[in-house]
Amino acid sequence: MEEKGEKVVSSAQLANKCMVNAAQVRKDLAYFGEFGIRGVGYYVKDLLSDIKRILGLNKEWKMALIGVGNLGSALLSYKDFLKQNYKIVAAFDIDPPKVIGRVSEKLGKPVEILHINRIKEVAKERKLEIALITTPPSEAQGVANLLVDAEIRGILNFAPVQITVPDGFMVKDVFFTTLLDNLAYLLSNQ
Repeated sequence: MEEKGEKVVSSAQLANKCMVNAAQVRKDLAYFGEFGIRGVGYYVKDLLSDIKRILGLNKEWKMALIGVGNLGSALLSYKDFLKQNYKIVAAFDIDPPKVIGRVSEKLGKPVEILHINRIKEVAKERKLEIALITTPPSEAQGVANLLVDAEIRGILNFAPVQITVPDGFMVKDVFFTTLLDNLAYLLSNQ
């Protein structure tokens, strides 16, 4: 709505876009504080800023990518990370042809691909906060252990295997088949 130049949005408009009712939108937003003006709605720019603050998206998140195969290379090319304040500042692999002197320039700014054995040093240097695991399943837990050792607290795991980390660290698994199952269910029950 901000891109369209709209200044104000009502809870009914938000509800329609989110496929919930307006009362639920008001209740959910009220949980985080006072937003909007009764009978007027929400100022789009202010609401967007408040939601970004609530979600932690009002700062730049420095990320590492581990595993520069097909999926990892595709994620290095994904330009929308930057729109949401996610920035891949380092990439790691174990395969010498992928590592030695290679630089990915797919996002406009070079991202050097380093050997995984440098992750602890680079994590500290570049203040890495999130890591994306795109390794084969057999390597994912070992990589997660290295990330924990490097004190990278947020992990997005694309490897089709569950990994475990100690308390204080967070893992989100991306299982494509689960997403497809959900889509198949929605299509079957329209």
